[in-house]
Amino acid sequence: MRDRPDDFDEGLLRPALGEWEIEAATLDYAPVGFGDFHWVAADRGGRRWFVTVADVRRRTFDGLRLAMETAAALREEAGLDFVVAPLRAADGTTLRRLDRHRYAMSVFPYEDGTPGHFGDELPAGERALVIDLLAELHATPPPLPTPGRPVELTGRAGLEQALRDTSLSWLGGPYAGPAQELIADHAGVLRRGLEEFDRLAGRPGEPVVTHGEPHPGNLLRAPGGRRLLLDWDTVGMAVPERDLWLVAGTDDDLARYAEATGRKPDPGALALYRLRWALDDVAEFVAWFRGPHGATPDAEQAWQGLTGTLRELAKLSSS
Repeated sequence: MRDRPDDFDEGLLRPALGEWEIEAATLDYAPVGFGDFHWVAADRGGRRWFVTVADVRRRTFDGLRLAMETAAALREEAGLDFVVAPLRAADGTTLRRLDRHRYAMSVFPYEDGTPGHFGDELPAGERALVIDLLAELHATPPPLPTPGRPVELTGRAGLEQALRDTSLSWLGGPYAGPAQELIADHAGVLRRGLEEFDRLAGRPGEPVVTHGEPHPGNLLRAPGGRRLLLDWDTVGMAVPERDLWLVAGTDDDLARYAEATGRKPDPGALALYRLRWALDDVAEFVAWFRGPHGATPDAEQAWQGLTGTLRELAKLSSS
């Protein structure tokens, strides 16, 4: 996130880092990503770590813990060296509470490299490298902690309420009115999207270990030509198309995956997860703008995300 959390005491971080036997000489906020908060810690010798603080009201602590444990097992036990996994604290855990109810912390190795950005268009050679990583991941036996990732929409109830209760004004902040108007203008598109989602959601498929969000923003080009996948909080069991729709841009990409795995991707499942991503994003942005918010860089990014996603949904609806 670009905005620092208003109600978070950064003084909690240094003593918590002691659980990883890290004595931080510097601790700098890193305004990157969308959803969690990040710092870069460094000791007096110059060694660095990437510190992530998650608001576990957005997801359960136990759910995030299972995801972190899964990523660690994929790296430690399955030997997947492209997994940037959380480090274990002295007691063996990968996620620690910072307070009783809201914030929890993980610590990651600091990896040098060039990060991508969400929405980047990867060239064919880069897509091929990522597809090869996904093929290896999908062929890996699931570690015991691996959570299931049902296909249902997380924020569906809130989105349907916003479509249904159009007479109630949104009063959360400066984007509330414009967002409500935008949702009303796209109500037909959203209802058709939900209907199409329900039609596609019953497709059968054998689940594998999936990353969940292998888009360019979670791809790091490391020295020596290595490619690393970041942000494993969405890891879980689902059909391969949960990952593939974000990477495969051509039939050649899908053929490469099929040759590597012996499994031909299902066009209907690819369409399902593409639609699911868009509807989930809209639901999250609706919850954001119906609640308290200010005119901050993160709110502006959310607004751009909402308008862009609705444009894409309108295109899908008309095709």
